[in-house]
Amino acid sequence: MNTAIDLNCDMGESYGAYTIGGDAGVVAYITSANIACGFHASDPMVMDRTVRLCRDNNVAPGAHPGFPDRVGFGRRFMDLTAEELINDVIYQVGALRGFLARYELPLQHVKLHGALYNYVATREELILRIAGALQKPFDNPVFLTLGTTRTTKLLEKCRREGIRLALEAFPDRRYTDAGELQSRREPGAVLKDPREIARRAVAMATRKGVESVSGRWLEMDIHTLCLHGDNKESMEAAALIYRSLLDEQIQIHPLGVILP
Repeated sequence: MNTAIDLNCDMGESYGAYTIGGDAGVVAYITSANIACGFHASDPMVMDRTVRLCRDNNVAPGAHPGFPDRVGFGRRFMDLTAEELINDVIYQVGALRGFLARYELPLQHVKLHGALYNYVATREELILRIAGALQKPFDNPVFLTLGTTRTTKLLEKCRREGIRLALEAFPDRRYTDAGELQSRREPGAVLKDPREIARRAVAMATRKGVESVSGRWLEMDIHTLCLHGDNKESMEAAALIYRSLLDEQIQIHPLGVILP
């Protein structure tokens, strides 16, 4: 089997005296890190510490910009214009880029956070505008967004425009029959059994698709799987996913290696 997958995790979301997530524990099981940039979470000390954690564990760093909504942790929609969104993203990525330069690390990717991620994921033209705006100032980083049954054409558009697009799947989330993430408000939308999560991760990596809530198999391009390090069950799942992928002879590499 010659399958390769990236494992990513949202990191650096602590702030001041508040600790969020188990970054030091999950970093052993990932190849890419999405580092909060100060708008929805994090602060300069946390950003610096998280970049050093990536450096010391050979994890490829990426920016994780969100809406300017620290109180709501970036999970509330904000009605901003496309130009405001683009400038907010550039501002946040630029902040992280400073810390990366301090430790001589390249910016591998950009993954939007929370409500901003969900909003942009369903708007192809907005993806193209934001990702295109990042090309020149940040040396064309990989732009990471949600993989769905409809993203094949988006991949083709990005390739024509020189945009490096990576598509993501969530082993611990249920999917609707339409290939979208089931709302967290629905019972059972977030899986808790580490073994079931690991089984789904292996299937996503090897079969390139996801199983819907009704059992339908939905084919889609998948380059990276999102792991969570914010509770005990997620940590158990992260370790089990990592071992299960290796047991199936699936190569685990950062996005910069997998994508051209």
